[in-house]
Amino acid sequence: MIQVGVNGYGTIGKRVADAVAAQPDMELVGVAKTRPNHEAETAVANGYDLYAAIPERRELFAEAGIEVAGPVEDLVAGSDIVVDACPSGIGAENKPLYEEHDTPALYQGGEDAGLVDASFNARSNFAEVEGADHVRVVSCNTTGLSRLLAPLQEEYDVEKARVTLVRRGGDPAQTGRGPINDTLPDPVTLPSHHGPDVNTIFPELSIDTLGMKVPATLMHTHSVNVQLEDVPTADEVRELLADESRLFLIPPEHDIDGAGKLKEFAMDRDRPRGDIWENAVWEKSISIEDDDLYLFQAIHQESDVVPENVDAVRAVLGETDAETSIQRTNDAIGLGF
Repeated sequence: MIQVGVNGYGTIGKRVADAVAAQPDMELVGVAKTRPNHEAETAVANGYDLYAAIPERRELFAEAGIEVAGPVEDLVAGSDIVVDACPSGIGAENKPLYEEHDTPALYQGGEDAGLVDASFNARSNFAEVEGADHVRVVSCNTTGLSRLLAPLQEEYDVEKARVTLVRRGGDPAQTGRGPINDTLPDPVTLPSHHGPDVNTIFPELSIDTLGMKVPATLMHTHSVNVQLEDVPTADEVRELLADESRLFLIPPEHDIDGAGKLKEFAMDRDRPRGDIWENAVWEKSISIEDDDLYLFQAIHQESDVVPENVDAVRAVLGETDAETSIQRTNDAIGLGF
C-alpha cells in the first residue's frame, strides 16, 4: 500500500484526503492543519490522524479538544509521498521539509512552475514525472484545458487554441474574495497566465488565453476556440470527447443552462459536496466553422484537480501506467455520470 500524507486540509486537501482514502492501493497516513477549526474536527471525525503543521500551535488543538497525532515532520517522515495542499506560496516554504526527509512531494497549481521538476496532467504527460522529487499538479483551469486539448491534439492536430476564461471571484467559503459587484479583466494585460501554464504540459502548443473575473462562486466557464489542422465534423468531435472519461458532455435534454443547475445535478446524483471532477462540456455548443472548433465548458475549481493528485501519486512512484491509474481512480471515487 502506498503511504500518502496530505499537508493542508482545506478546500483541496480535504477532497484529496477522501479520494486517497478511497483508493484500493493507498493508505492515508494523515493530514496536517495549521490551526483548529471545523475542518480539523471533521478530519478527526473521519478517522484521519491529524498533525500540527506549526509546532508552536499544537497546544491550540489541545485547548480546542482536538487530538493531534504529532508534528507535521512525523507525517512527512511516515509517508511515501506527500500531497501539499497548502495555500499558494506555502508549498515553496515547505519544500525544504520534504527534501530533509527525502519524501517526494506534489504541489498545487498556485505554486510557481519553476519550483518543481515537472508539471502534471494525468491525461497528457503521466509517464514523464516518474521518479521526480517535486511535481506540480496544474491548476483547475489548466487541468480542464489539458484534458480537452489532449484528444484534439492527438486526433486532429491543433493549429491554435484561443480561450476566454470567465472566472469565479472566489470559492463559496472564501468570504474575503471578490469582486462583489463588478466584472474585471484579470489580468488586463495579455495573455492571462493560463496559456503559459498549459505550455508546461504542451510545450509546443500555440495557445492564447484571456481572463475575466466575475462575482460568482460556483464554477469557471471557458469559451473555447480551437483551430484544427485536420477538420472534423461537429458530430465527430462529440464522439471523440464522449470517449474521454473525465469529460462530461451535457446532453441538451438535461436542460442544464449554467453552473447553478450543474451543481444541482451533481448534488442530485449524490456527489460528495456536489463536486464535479469532470470538465462539463455543453454538447450543443460543439460547433465547427471552417477549420475552427467552438465550445463552452464549465470547470469546478474545488474538485477537478482531485483525481489528478491521486494519479500523480502513482505516476511519481512508477506504480502503474496512465490508463490503469485513471480507471482505478475513477472507479474508487465514483467518477462518471
